[in-house]
Amino acid sequence: MSSLPLPAIRVFDSVARLQNFTKAAEELNMTQSAVSYQIKLLEEFAGAPLFHRHARGVSLTGKGELVAPVIRRSLAELGETFRAIREEQNSVLVVSVIHTFASNWLTPRIVDFQTRFPDISVRFDITSRLVDFAAEGIDCGVRMGIGHWPGLKSHLLLPGGFTPLASPAYLEKYGRPQKPADLLNYHLITPDDDWWQVWFRQAGVEGPLVMTKPGFGIDTQQIIANLALSGGGVALVSVGIFQTEIDSGRLVQLFDTCASTGWDYHLVYPEGRQLSPKLRLFRDWILEQAGA
Repeated sequence: MSSLPLPAIRVFDSVARLQNFTKAAEELNMTQSAVSYQIKLLEEFAGAPLFHRHARGVSLTGKGELVAPVIRRSLAELGETFRAIREEQNSVLVVSVIHTFASNWLTPRIVDFQTRFPDISVRFDITSRLVDFAAEGIDCGVRMGIGHWPGLKSHLLLPGGFTPLASPAYLEKYGRPQKPADLLNYHLITPDDDWWQVWFRQAGVEGPLVMTKPGFGIDTQQIIANLALSGGGVALVSVGIFQTEIDSGRLVQLFDTCASTGWDYHLVYPEGRQLSPKLRLFRDWILEQAGA
């Protein structure tokens, strides 16, 4: 026999503790003959008897006395290692989330979650791609889309509608536009963004869209909004993500029109499997926050 018969290790430990094949078989939910066979395999591997057989039980030989504490210690260490892994897995919630949602909406609120559930740690995986939840150890994610992803359960969090916003300082310098078409003469942040075309059309602006002032080329809503906050121009961003800035007056919503491509923010996680307690708590909490 060239390799250690690993199934026999657990059997040896049970027999060594209980000093009896029958009792070990009951503990391991095996037959007595199966226990005897595993011990036989281990003794063949060792090249020496590990137990003395008696009429009413067994006792360890000298070689068995040498092996028993090593096996017991090794099994205990393995058990502790797997328990630590399980406890960490149960206490750390990994959320895959896009940058703007994480920085501007989720981060200011996550302290409330950790205050309510101090035994759960939250780790953000910042990305815009669709992750492999099982392979990458991700519990759930926040994505923008129409709400249908194969193999995923989704819950609507926030509408993705967008509208132009500007800072009071910018409006004081350049004046507030009176009608949507006036924005063509303002500094539009990322003017080549397709969202501008959608917003102007849904705001009723017809004909060619000729923008007369230079803008900035930026690809994340967070940076676009920060530039608008600093007075750099008019930002076209999701209202739901920047509602705090609007409510505080740091950004001004210029028109009532809130355009949409049909894409909204959703909580997603694999469907068809039982939710872990940590994920259930987070799901209920974030839906509560979104509703508020």
